[in-house]
Amino acid sequence: MVAGMLAGAVATAVLAAGGGAVNEGAVGGGAPFYEMRVVGRFALPTASMYSWAITYDTKLVPVGSQIEIDQRGKPGDMEVTLRVKGMKSGHAYGAHVHQKPCAADPAAAGGHYQNRQDPVQPSEDPAYVNPENEVWLDFTPGGDGSGTSTARHDWEFRPGEARSVVLHREQGGAGDRVACFTVPFLPTH
Repeated sequence: MVAGMLAGAVATAVLAAGGGAVNEGAVGGGAPFYEMRVVGRFALPTASMYSWAITYDTKLVPVGSQIEIDQRGKPGDMEVTLRVKGMKSGHAYGAHVHQKPCAADPAAAGGHYQNRQDPVQPSEDPAYVNPENEVWLDFTPGGDGSGTSTARHDWEFRPGEARSVVLHREQGGAGDRVACFTVPFLPTH
């Protein structure tokens, strides 16, 4: 699987369809459902081994800090959960799903994934840049540097258009990019 190809990331994907006990844990109950989990440790973009998790600001996202992204759901019901460890305690981070994979250049991840795409790019219109039309996973770590956030939507990602989670310096619509995690998000269609 993908995890064997890259250092710093572990990927697990479960796809199932139909009824039965395996589907009872699906978002909203019932079938069919899908589930994906990716875990990574942040590294510098210049690290000798490539990592799916890249830090651009080691004061806010230290090398070795962890991120986990879970995606689960069924058509018309998607949930994305972010979990982090080792972050700066008490800092209010922004986090959003972005269109492209991470790279050494923070801008490489492109703009936010939008369910309804703004025809004007880069998107700044609040009718498109909002937590209902995008996946916002803003979080504030507790005293131990751990944090979590979940976003739930009645839509799913289009194939190949959601590729990463970017951590921003501040919560809300945007801000400086302090880290990026490439994620193999699953479409349901």
